[in-house]
Amino acid sequence: MNIAILSRDPKLYSTRRLKEAGEKRGHNMEIIDHMKCVLFIEKKNPMVLYQGKRLDYFDAIIPRIGASVTFYGAAVVRQFEMMKVFSAIESQALIRSRDKLRSLQILSRAGIGLPKTIFMDYSRDTEGIIEAVGGAPVVIKLLEGTQGLGVVLAENKKAAQSVIEAFHGIHARIIVQEFIKESKGIDIRAFIVDGEVVGAMRREATREGEFRSNLHRGGVATVVKLSRAEKATAVAAAKKMGLGVAGVDMLPSKRGPLIIEVNSSPGLEGIEGATQIDIAGKIIRYLEKNAGKHKIQKDKINA
Repeated sequence: MNIAILSRDPKLYSTRRLKEAGEKRGHNMEIIDHMKCVLFIEKKNPMVLYQGKRLDYFDAIIPRIGASVTFYGAAVVRQFEMMKVFSAIESQALIRSRDKLRSLQILSRAGIGLPKTIFMDYSRDTEGIIEAVGGAPVVIKLLEGTQGLGVVLAENKKAAQSVIEAFHGIHARIIVQEFIKESKGIDIRAFIVDGEVVGAMRREATREGEFRSNLHRGGVATVVKLSRAEKATAVAAAKKMGLGVAGVDMLPSKRGPLIIEVNSSPGLEGIEGATQIDIAGKIIRYLEKNAGKHKIQKDKINA
C-alpha cells in the first residue's frame, strides 16, 4: 500500500516509528507536511496538491495533527476522505477530540466515569463553582491546553477563586474539575487500536509538588496491567469518540476509573518504551485491515 503520514516533523519519534513499521511490512511510506498541502476543491473532483504534485495515489493516511493546527489539519484529512482514502483518524473524530468540553459531554451522555466538572461563561459565582465540584483543592484547565499546559491545581478556596478570576480577566475559557485525591499524581494511559487495548502504562509525577503526570512534564511511565473496569472504560471512551486509534487517559478513583482525556494523536515513545510492544506495527496492521475494504468500495464507485 501507499501510506502517507501527515506530520510536520519527520524527526519525531512517533513519525519515525510509523514509517519504519510500515516499510518493514512492505508498504511505501511518505511523510507529508499537512500545513504545506493545498486543497483543490471542484465538483466531484477533490484533490490534495503537495510540492507541485497530486496526492491521488495513497491508500491510507495516518494523521499526526498538532493541537495548534487542528483546523487546517482536519481540513486536509477531510479532503483525503473525500478522495476515498482511508484515515487512521477520521476528521470529525479529530475535531471532536480536540474540543475538551464537547468530549466531556459525549462521554457523560454515554455514562462513562468522569471527574465532576464545571464549565461556565465567566460566572462571578466562584465560590459556588468550587463547592459544586466538592470544594478545594480543585483542578482548573484551559479548554485549549495540551500536554499538561494550562492546568493548575488550586490547593484552597482562596487560591481557586484567584485563578478562576485571573483566567476570566483575560477572557480565557476554562473548566473546573474535582481533584481526585486518591490518584496521588498517578494516571493511566490505555492505547487503543481498532477497538482493543494494545498497551497500557502508569504515569507518575516525580517532582515534589507536581500533580501532572504527563511525560512532557517530567512524569515517569511504567507498564501496567489494566483491571477489567479500566479496560472496558478505555475501549468505550474511544468508541464513543469515534477514534480507531486513541490514547485514553484515566485516573484511578474510589468510584472506578475516571476519564480525563481521549487523545487522537497519542505519542508512541512513552507507551512503546514502557511496554516494549510494537504499537506502530499494530497501527499499520489496522490500516491493512481497513484500507483494503476502503479500496474495494472506491473501485466499485469508480467502475
